Amino acid sequence: MALLETKNVTKTFGGLTAVDGLDLSIDKGEIFGLIGPNGAGKTTVFNLVSGMLRCTRGKVFYGGEDITGLSMYEIAARGLVRTFQLPTLFTGFTVLKNVLLGLHLRAEEGFWKCLLNTSSTKRRESEILARANEILQEVGLAERKDELASNLPHGHRRSLQVAISLGCEPGLLLLDEPFTGMNVDEVKGMMGLIKKLKENRGITIVIVEHNVKAMMDLCDRIGVLNFGKKIAQGTPTEISQDEGVIRAYLGESL
Repeated sequence: MALLETKNVTKTFGGLTAVDGLDLSIDKGEIFGLIGPNGAGKTTVFNLVSGMLRCTRGKVFYGGEDITGLSMYEIAARGLVRTFQLPTLFTGFTVLKNVLLGLHLRAEEGFWKCLLNTSSTKRRESEILARANEILQEVGLAERKDELASNLPHGHRRSLQVAISLGCEPGLLLLDEPFTGMNVDEVKGMMGLIKKLKENRGITIVIVEHNVKAMMDLCDRIGVLNFGKKIAQGTPTEISQDEGVIRAYLGESL
């Protein structure tokens, strides 16, 4: 059953077509990868699906609902949540406070109310605090909950970004280059976390990533973009043997 669909999604910037007639169908409960050479349009697809950019043409459907043109907040409130290529954290807050912010936003308490600690946020403080601690345990950051986010090593910052997203109770999570800047052990840790989110929570996950080897090991299916067009889609084995994909990567080993 398709949870996320794009139909003829196109985005132009002046005379440049960044995404060209993209049709994707992401099944509920799968890990789907989106790969391609630099400049292929991968992050632009995420920006269009998440509401950060408006489509020039085409439609985006989530759970059967047309979400084309909705704001990022409206889309996130429906359970389609994204992370960004660079960790977007409140570095002056503790790890715990960062996750609490995500939970308060999902609870519709509002960003500024959460920051100001108003009476409306206090009513559910105990419940939300317990949930935040559960999430931190899940992503392996429970022992660091009182540290400032600015003091975390890179891999843990990535995990915290995922933790904040989990506070929004996603049905579908868009991960933008979650392995960027990670060493081998950190990549393995993040891959394990992503698999756990699928298996334990049933979250559908879509990943844009340059680490092709990790994607081949992690994803159920993969779509390949080149110059804004989808040139292939299939299982990792099918993708690794596709001649068009091999040409797009100029012979780079998959």
